[in-house]
Amino acid sequence: MQKYWADEFGNPSSAHIAGRRAKEAVAKARKQVAELINCQPAEIIFTSGATESNNLVFLGLLLSGAGNRNKIVVSAIEHKAVLEPAKLLAKHGFEVAILPVDDQGVVKLDAAAEIIDQKTSLLSVHTANNEIGTIQPVKELAALAHAKGAYFHTDAAQALGKMELNVEAIDCDFASFSAHKIYGPKGVGALFTRGGPTRWPFEKPLCGGGQEGGLRPGTINVPGVVGFGEACKQVKHQFNDTVAKLTELTNIFIELLKEKFPTAIINTPNAPRLPGVVSVSFPNLHGDLLLSNLPAYCFSRGSACDSGAISPSHVLKQIINNHDIIDNTVRFSFGKNILEDDFVIFMEKIKMLLNKLSEYEKDL
Repeated sequence: MQKYWADEFGNPSSAHIAGRRAKEAVAKARKQVAELINCQPAEIIFTSGATESNNLVFLGLLLSGAGNRNKIVVSAIEHKAVLEPAKLLAKHGFEVAILPVDDQGVVKLDAAAEIIDQKTSLLSVHTANNEIGTIQPVKELAALAHAKGAYFHTDAAQALGKMELNVEAIDCDFASFSAHKIYGPKGVGALFTRGGPTRWPFEKPLCGGGQEGGLRPGTINVPGVVGFGEACKQVKHQFNDTVAKLTELTNIFIELLKEKFPTAIINTPNAPRLPGVVSVSFPNLHGDLLLSNLPAYCFSRGSACDSGAISPSHVLKQIINNHDIIDNTVRFSFGKNILEDDFVIFMEKIKMLLNKLSEYEKDL
């Protein structure tokens, strides 16, 4: 990326030599992203991340008007970057239907078959949940949508690099991605749109210079795009080793939890889940208390995008009926370079905190 901050400073939309070199770099990155998810380079539109990619789909549909197909279907545990655009469309005449999930956080296919009908214009279900890691049956959902003449979109940001992701096999019409989920730079991502911009089925929500086929006009973030492409290249090359390592680490983490904290609850233990994402409830230990007393560690109550929210996680509310358990839940996520010793030290600190709280209660 550094080369494109200084030496190769050209605008890829410019016709001069510096612009042509930048354009070549963007084209190379577009090919690298496409190769990772198995699509054509022309079907990749670069954006600022999955949130913008999601919004392009929903706003395009909004501008096209409700018409006879005025129904949007989303799952109850979608990221806010899908739920909020869906709410916006609901304010403008669209009907929004919510797909329920089971107690493992997986969309109920039988309910989906009933809810998706001839009025449905768009079904949007993420490939894997960002808080609890559950993998969704997106291929089956895409088939249900297409059988009713609807488009299928999936926010695949959390899944990228952690599971096999083939947009042709899923048969989705749109898919959203963020580079930072695969060790790439923040603030850059992509939208896969089947057939590319020439086959975009909705109004184009943004206006400007026509870059990215008119879907995302504006000067391209060349260093960010180059970084995203290189990250995709490395993920593709190291995929099997990375997933195996993350799976091993996840199993070690869970076994240590069970050993050190027998009463801890691993949420959605029986669902197909991404490696490297674990949702845990600690009885009698509020999540905020855990966070505030272990400031050197980076974990969370839920999605990073909801970190300032006071209300309980909308995802956890769908799978856990006990409010206290929800309050006591934290989300751990880790990458391929963490060590087993890191887990051991971390859990010892949790145990020390619990002992300290227990002593404090005795003194009351």
